[in-house]
Amino acid sequence: MTIEKKYLDCVLVPMGIFVMVAYHLWLLYRIVKHPTKTVIGVNAVNRRFWVRAMMEDVSKNGVLAVQTLRNNIMASTLLASTAIMLSSLIAVLMTSGSSDRSSWFVFGDRSDLAFSIKFFSILVCFLVAFLLNLQSIRYYSHASILINVPVKKMSQHQRHHLLTAEYVATTVNRGSYFWSLGLRAFYFSFPLFLWIFGPLPMFFCCISLVFMLYFLDVTFQFGWAVGVNDDSSHKDEELGGEARS
Repeated sequence: MTIEKKYLDCVLVPMGIFVMVAYHLWLLYRIVKHPTKTVIGVNAVNRRFWVRAMMEDVSKNGVLAVQTLRNNIMASTLLASTAIMLSSLIAVLMTSGSSDRSSWFVFGDRSDLAFSIKFFSILVCFLVAFLLNLQSIRYYSHASILINVPVKKMSQHQRHHLLTAEYVATTVNRGSYFWSLGLRAFYFSFPLFLWIFGPLPMFFCCISLVFMLYFLDVTFQFGWAVGVNDDSSHKDEELGGEARS
């Protein structure tokens, strides 16, 4: 029976991780090839429009832009603080050898090595979430300064305006991408937590999480906005071509 339980850990855990990784590779493909069909892609396009709108009149929109970016910084700070706090808690559980873990309700491998691997996986997950949210804070902090640069007063060339707005929009989007990745690390910690109680809860949690993330990541209600975004992007490209000429 013990050997069968070890086989369950060796089979179901890699299968659950494979399902999660395969889904996110598919999502990455959709974001790159069909961005307007994903929530992340639609938000990235709208953030570019928002940055350009904020930089049209810095004197009027500067406070609103900085306040919005500050809210994003606070959200990333909260996730980073939570991640490092949970990492410390997991480290304490790993080093505490006084508790008898063999009495825990675990349907799977109950050896000390198995528990060490489980706790270490959760620890790495939260450390990755902490680092990703730190990068998000970094990019948002840079963007809060760049978005208030008075470009129109410094240069009258339209090409310079477009390049500067594009650079600021890219910086804001990178901060959002890192925040999304940090949030994904928190999502990924749920199956790892359930892995403590056995491979079966971990595997079913991976399947349920993929179904939930699919409905959160794929957009169904913004089909009418796709044409608007595509037309706007073509207009932006035409403006950029005219500025270059």
